[in-house]
Amino acid sequence: MTPRETTPALAPREHIPSAAQARRTAYRRRQTIYSVLVAAASTAALGTLLVVAVTGAPGWARVRESFLDPGIAADALPAVLDGLWLNVRLLVCCAAGALLLGLVIAVLRTLRGPIFFPVRALAAGYTYTFRGLPLIIVLYLLTLGVPGLRLRGMPSVLVLGGLALVLTYGGYLAEVFRAGIESVHPSQLAAARSLGLTYRQTMRHVVLPQAVRRVAPPLLNDVVALQKDVGLVSLAGPIDAVRAAQIATAQTFNYTPYIVAGVLFVLLAIPLIAVTDWVTLRSARRQSGG
Repeated sequence: MTPRETTPALAPREHIPSAAQARRTAYRRRQTIYSVLVAAASTAALGTLLVVAVTGAPGWARVRESFLDPGIAADALPAVLDGLWLNVRLLVCCAAGALLLGLVIAVLRTLRGPIFFPVRALAAGYTYTFRGLPLIIVLYLLTLGVPGLRLRGMPSVLVLGGLALVLTYGGYLAEVFRAGIESVHPSQLAAARSLGLTYRQTMRHVVLPQAVRRVAPPLLNDVVALQKDVGLVSLAGPIDAVRAAQIATAQTFNYTPYIVAGVLFVLLAIPLIAVTDWVTLRSARRQSGG
């Protein structure tokens, strides 16, 4: 047995913090606890003040009866939930369509060369038009005006309403995508072309992955906004959550069903908002090198 084999392995030395470091750690822990307690106390005080101010108003009893009736809320909940399922399906389809349309328009606007000028002009005209038109006007034009043409194979009002949402939000998303594409440094395009990649391959493998990653937070913000605006399709007649609440309100002469629909929309938006905040924070950390 060699001397190396007989020598016992040295155990790793345990790190023992110094007295100054221990004091700093204890101070930070006390400050964290103190901050949490102060935040909780201030939140409780503000909440109590708001509750007292609202419930102490002279007309609070009438407002509670007209907007916060538990019995009417329970009766309207099933119909509003059924309508919300229509909103969820419409959101998924319209979000996918608007993202795809926005990406195509953004790519068309970034084409180079004088031969593509008509394409760029049409894409720019589309974004200017639908970013300037109010959504409600687009909805009325497509759901009330287009069916008046009496064309064969006319889609349903729900499809036309979804198309209005896709066209409107596609204009906003196109500008977001275009900003991401133009944020990629031109040297990367030149390097990709020098390696033999075509323009289409360069956009697919080099530019678009970086562009989408950079503009993910604003894209998700627009999806959150779309989640709210899908309720406007009820203006054309489909029975979604908002229309179901309107029907229940007309039957009971009470506005509580609208509150039920609003709460359901908020609950539906919370996961999207949480994902948006997480992606935004992750993007900020990546850019700062953290």
